[in-house]
Amino acid sequence: MHAQLGDLLIVESPATGTARRDGEIVGLHHDDGTPPYDVRWSDTGQVTLVFPGPDAHVQHLHTEAAAPGGTTDPSTRATATRPRSAATKPGDVGRRVAAARRRQGLSREETARRAHMAPEYLAYLEEHPSDPSLATLLRLADALGTRLVELRGGDQDLPPGQGHALLHPSLRELSPEECRTLLSTHGVGRVSVTTPDGPAVLPVNYDVVDDALVFRTSPDAAPAAAVGTEVAFEVDHIDDAMSQGWSVLAVGRAEAVRDPDEVRRLDTRAHTDPWPGEGRTLWVMIRPVRVTGRRITPADR
Repeated sequence: MHAQLGDLLIVESPATGTARRDGEIVGLHHDDGTPPYDVRWSDTGQVTLVFPGPDAHVQHLHTEAAAPGGTTDPSTRATATRPRSAATKPGDVGRRVAAARRRQGLSREETARRAHMAPEYLAYLEEHPSDPSLATLLRLADALGTRLVELRGGDQDLPPGQGHALLHPSLRELSPEECRTLLSTHGVGRVSVTTPDGPAVLPVNYDVVDDALVFRTSPDAAPAAAVGTEVAFEVDHIDDAMSQGWSVLAVGRAEAVRDPDEVRRLDTRAHTDPWPGEGRTLWVMIRPVRVTGRRITPADR
């Protein structure tokens, strides 16, 4: 039995011959890919050392074409798709690895060589949701000249924007239509208010109803100070892993919703409840008179 990092170890039932357990091979103990393996089991997420028995087999991440004479020619390896229930969008770890690799100007092949892993497995990590082992991430961090905490996203409790600047950034103004698209549906935004202690910017859960921004608060809570004043309402998205993002600013007058029928309509159409909890019964509506925004991306996009 031979395996590579990222391959699937499948243990079959002796009675039925069907899979009873499977897991991703996240650690090798021999250069030739022979057992034992460190396996992250799909049913528990735990990593254990496994010595496969006769009821186990390896499903490879890649296929190998046979050269004349029955031998395997490594140069003919082609990536194949492993059956997975998860979506095929890259996960946070993969995006962070790819961004760090591009900042260093490294190819996948060179990065894989430095990290002592197969290029096919590195491609899989960058392109699919994955949960590589700590040892794999340590090797990648060393190969990419970065820190483990950055690859794992352990800095997410820090203020956004601490990632590296893009090598060739492009900052452009967004059209009003693009801004409204980014504001659409619901999320978390920030509303400016004037308090007895001075100006403040407060986060609120908001919805978009008939082109108006609405949020719920308590009559005695700080966001209620927005009622009857002209406010700025800001929504943004920062992607530290890719060093890019956007920001939209809407300006308009905030008014309390007093009509009982309108309150019931807003209650019915609300996508989410306010995160601070119950008791937020005051609906505040902002009808923007000006919407502006900016987006920063790599210059080649």
